[in-house]
Amino acid sequence: MSTEQRHQDVAAYALGVLEPDRARLFERHLAGCALCAVRLVDLGGTVLALAELAESWRRP
Repeated sequence: MSTEQRHQDVAAYALGVLEPDRARLFERHLAGCALCAVRLVDLGGTVLALAELAESWRRP
């Protein structure tokens, strides 16, 4: 898997939808990639907003 593909995995990782093996590969990449670390932090608010939205849809 290319470095570019790992950069593209940031959103899927943040959402928790990467397969376990691919998530482990991404975590190894993340340990040395400041760009992905910043992107992951930036996505934190989006992930939280999506979780809140999903929760609001479950409420009657």
